[in-house]
Amino acid sequence: MSDRRRLLGQKGEQLAMRYLAQKGYRIVEQNTRTKQGEIDLIVQDDKTLVFVEVRTRSSWAFGTAAESVTWKKKQKLRQLAMAYIQAQQQPIASFRFDVVAIFHPGGNDRSEPSEPVIEHFMNAF
Repeated sequence: MSDRRRLLGQKGEQLAMRYLAQKGYRIVEQNTRTKQGEIDLIVQDDKTLVFVEVRTRSSWAFGTAAESVTWKKKQKLRQLAMAYIQAQQQPIASFRFDVVAIFHPGGNDRSEPSEPVIEHFMNAF
């Protein structure tokens, strides 16, 4: 992955965390790694544990950020979530999968001031 894409992804995750925190979610973990891969964000929404996939785009040349969450990625996230849940010391009664999609046209260029557009898809899959 190029440095430019990695930086855009990091910026998107920071925006998503700030957005979710403002909405009352409690950030539990960021960039949680398992043997199978990484979960972008794990947050708490009341009594529900939420696994959040963050997607950030700086253009629509290859579709929207939300459209980039493919069937294969959804399957991978389900696997990662199950591994995380099984590793916990306490039972988790309720969980869901959300997607935070961010369009940030100035996201790769610090000199270009533009406001990101954030969409939150609860129970995305």
